[in-house]
Amino acid sequence: MHVKIGYWFLFVLSLLGCQNEKLVSIKLNVLQYNIWQEGTVIEKGFEAVVDEIIAAEADLIALSEVRNYNNTNLAERLVKALKEKGHVFYAQKSQDTGILSKYPIISQVDLVPVKDDHGSITKAIVVVDGVKIAFYSGHLDYLNCALYLPRAYDGSTWKKLEAPITDINEIESVNLKSKRDEAIAVFLKDASLEIKKGNIVLYGGDNNEPSHLDWIEENKNKYDHNGVVMKWNTTVSIEKSGFKDAYREKFPNPITHPGFTYPADNGAVPIEKLAWSPEADDRDRIDFVFYYPDERLELVNAKIIGPKGDVVRNERILEQTNDIIVAPKGIWPTDHKAVLVNFILKKRRIKF
Repeated sequence: MHVKIGYWFLFVLSLLGCQNEKLVSIKLNVLQYNIWQEGTVIEKGFEAVVDEIIAAEADLIALSEVRNYNNTNLAERLVKALKEKGHVFYAQKSQDTGILSKYPIISQVDLVPVKDDHGSITKAIVVVDGVKIAFYSGHLDYLNCALYLPRAYDGSTWKKLEAPITDINEIESVNLKSKRDEAIAVFLKDASLEIKKGNIVLYGGDNNEPSHLDWIEENKNKYDHNGVVMKWNTTVSIEKSGFKDAYREKFPNPITHPGFTYPADNGAVPIEKLAWSPEADDRDRIDFVFYYPDERLELVNAKIIGPKGDVVRNERILEQTNDIIVAPKGIWPTDHKAVLVNFILKKRRIKF
């Protein structure tokens, strides 16, 4: 008798719950942020990193170039500095890549540990109002950087070549000598497991490789592509696995919205520190936020944060673009621009 009453009680509660279900929307801002040797290149760069995180109203931050110089712990330093300014964040110690979160981190691993400076990927499981998010921060191998070959520069030594390399097979061969494709393969394999668990999956990374969505027929003679239309391996692999490039989802036209993130002009340093191929136009979009489509996740907007200028042929220029570029609040601490993507996380709550 008591068992039957218990079942009926649960049944009635479930009916009441369905009738009182409420859809809640939570803003979720994701920031991809290369902090250039953790802010040490620019005077007061660390303080600027903190200020820009606050200004962006970022909830999840994927950091590149975490170094923990002089036996320090960047995660602890950032959390402390943000708390002193009235903002609570969570972080765990990491190397090369890092993660900051306004929400509790229940676990973190070095998914692809840094080795001989060939890049890394850090993964954290973050809980946002009961919803688990697998958040990945990538900083991929900077060597064999084949985007420089059509621009007549070596992608590992950055020495000037006798002529641009425009053969697709040769470019691809050099590109695959990097560790970028191996790192992304590890990410995609792990992400597939998180997707099967029903978790939301987000990736923010400085991939040191452009997007196949940007090197297209329509701009093959711009930005010193020198006629090259390229299916860059990293973004092709990510797309084939079902992920969406947030910036290109919002702004699909790379002619009107190139979305360049590197090399960003930074007036606080000599231009020689910014131009790796000083006789070329090497503007590219190499910093990304990817997400796996989920009915609980809605893409709202995407922006570039940083100086409105770039570096072209060893000169500082202002961009003529339709990109949304948000100027920094003060000192800009890096040679990259950051990518801020605004999502809405939708969650159903039951009110009894």
